[in-house]
Amino acid sequence: MWVIGVSVSRWRKVLIAGSVSLAATAAFVATSSIPGQAASSLVMKYRCTGGIAGAGVDLEARMTPQVESGTMNVRWDMKYTSVQRFGSPGFFPEGSSLDLEGTVDISGAWTGQLRPRGGQSQGELVPGDYLDLPEGLSDSASITRTGTIRFKPGKLTVRFTPAEGEVKVNNNEPEIEYSGTWERLHPAPTYDDFLSDIEKTTEKNAVAKLDFVGTKVAYIGRREQNLSPIRVLIDGQQVSGGLVEPGKDRSGKDMTGTDTQEVLWTSSQLEYGPHTVEVINTEDATAYFDAFQVFTGDIPEPPKHEQAECELQHDPGAIDVDISGPTEDPTDDPTDEPTEDPTDPGEDPGEDPGEDPNNPNNPNDPGPGGNDVGTIGGENVIVVPQTSSSTTTSPKPTGPTATKYYRAQVAKTPSGGVETGVAPDENRPPYGLMATGMVVAMGSAGGGLLMRRRRAAHAGGA
Repeated sequence: MWVIGVSVSRWRKVLIAGSVSLAATAAFVATSSIPGQAASSLVMKYRCTGGIAGAGVDLEARMTPQVESGTMNVRWDMKYTSVQRFGSPGFFPEGSSLDLEGTVDISGAWTGQLRPRGGQSQGELVPGDYLDLPEGLSDSASITRTGTIRFKPGKLTVRFTPAEGEVKVNNNEPEIEYSGTWERLHPAPTYDDFLSDIEKTTEKNAVAKLDFVGTKVAYIGRREQNLSPIRVLIDGQQVSGGLVEPGKDRSGKDMTGTDTQEVLWTSSQLEYGPHTVEVINTEDATAYFDAFQVFTGDIPEPPKHEQAECELQHDPGAIDVDISGPTEDPTDDPTDEPTEDPTDPGEDPGEDPGEDPNNPNNPNDPGPGGNDVGTIGGENVIVVPQTSSSTTTSPKPTGPTATKYYRAQVAKTPSGGVETGVAPDENRPPYGLMATGMVVAMGSAGGGLLMRRRRAAHAGGA
């Protein structure tokens, strides 16, 4: 009885161990990664200053490289890490753009630089509005040889491009400064002032002032009988010799009624940038101020004075990716190769008698450190291998890339799953299932034997 008990106990332990082994195998399959994609990301911390960054903005970027099908791609995922944000420098209609551009230095088997880029369109803006970041930045390059490639992030640049158009700035906006005595009126809807209110003064030298960013500005008010003349200044200077006459119509005749939302004065074209506009009452008589209208012309290039530069706040390290198999040029089509006649005793089609491979001036000979031409960021560049060994190493069987990570700034992120698209190996016998079945069968046999022994002992005792 004791021997049988020990035997059953051992079989039970074997059965439990088999179950644990199966569970561990299932967990391994669930966490397998996608070939060619890095299983981790480098975390970069940036501090941005200047331009739209104001006193300073902190960002975090996560860099994930991929090498697959003859292409290396780098993606950066971006987010703010503090309450500070990039801010709008002025009043702009919908359609302004915030664009970020990073740098990634590539070394090892290939040398060069990728520039991950991304942009985000903005809604209608007023000064100080938060700017939305792009969801991510990316850039890619084609590769045609194997080896180890190191990806190391560098600086980040932030640019703002204002949308073309105009925006009306109402008299109650906090950006408008008043000096002197002004009264805000809410006339009947029949007057149709902008947003149903208007500022009125009867004090000489009363001023309404706005700091704005744009290429033109207009003063909007009322035309009405017996109104005071108005002086308008741009950047502290009177740009026209005469005064604005709101008491007269466009033909210069005295008004007999009231016209609202009238464009009383418009500046000439200004250079894009920060400016100041002031409307000044010149007499102790009634003057109105309804709104300013700020215009922004077509800006083909992001303004330099609004650009922010971002520097790394630590050394994030680098990511090394080993390309363990030959990488074919995706632009090569094997069907385009000339057909060789095996009966032709002529010259070897692989040799050009007009070119000496030993001639150092041969443009088709990359030399011992051979240069290959790839495309980075849509532009043709020369990518130079750092060692000549990659040109003489025999091609290895194509396989998944191996990724090596440096320093402690690597944050693990899942990048695969059970559904990897790889079919099971149907030619391999299911040893695990067979072993488990044998364990279960032997356990059942042992249990049956134990019950028969117990029944026999019980019958003998009776």
